[in-house]
Amino acid sequence: MRIMLTGANGQVGWELAQRTAKHEIFALDRAALDITQPAAVQQAVTDSAADLVINAAAYTGVDRAEQEPDLAFAANRDGPAHLATACAQLNIPLFHISTDYVFDGKQQAPYREDDPVAPLGIYGRSKWEGEEAVRHTLPAHIILRVSWVFGRHGHNFVKTMLRLAREREQLRVVADQHGCPTYAGSIADVLLTLADRFDADGSLPWGTYHYCDTPATTWHGFTEAIVAMASDCEPLCVREVLPITTREYPTPAARPANSVLNCSRIRDHLAIAPGLWQTGLSAIR
Repeated sequence: MRIMLTGANGQVGWELAQRTAKHEIFALDRAALDITQPAAVQQAVTDSAADLVINAAAYTGVDRAEQEPDLAFAANRDGPAHLATACAQLNIPLFHISTDYVFDGKQQAPYREDDPVAPLGIYGRSKWEGEEAVRHTLPAHIILRVSWVFGRHGHNFVKTMLRLAREREQLRVVADQHGCPTYAGSIADVLLTLADRFDADGSLPWGTYHYCDTPATTWHGFTEAIVAMASDCEPLCVREVLPITTREYPTPAARPANSVLNCSRIRDHLAIAPGLWQTGLSAIR
């Protein structure tokens, strides 16, 4: 099967592009395809002769989006809309990656797919509107909401904490935001598992699904695990990781206090179980 991949230089896109053994992946980074340009998207999807499109392209600067809303909406809303339109015209499915930040974090329980959305910032709102564009344009779609993504490639929280742990004796990290770190390689594996099933069966239970690694933690708890794992491999400068509140670390964009995702639907309908983020963390150095 031939898969067209957008966002090939992002965290998940890069992992997907490495996994070419079974399927032919036509990987496009932003330089090769700007998904905000509808004519270019239509041409790329047509020329790719793809059986399936995976959209891993996105504007991911949560704080920067507050100052650049037009860029965020162009990439996160309009881009998926262009891809869905092209896929609909060619009668091929689209897998699209979304985010836990479509929720406001006020709910105590893990979020299910049909829980009400209420994004707190431009990034979350732009991703939600991208989801809606895909839903309303193309029935044959998978929207995969993921959370707290980290990986071997690109910038992410794990790499930032490792850099700071090598430079500072003390780290102060938010301890009242709860979520599930998720390894980009795990997300890539899930998407390709779904691609395998589509290739075999010609269809899937289309719709929106949550996927994240386990267990739930806080940014502070995640940092403690990062430091503990790294210290087994190298000497670090850091001596303590102190918990702080969100109020003590103000950011341009508000973050949900709880963005833990309930993954029972993807387990029950697609037999995909969450992995452990510690496994992915061991791959980051």
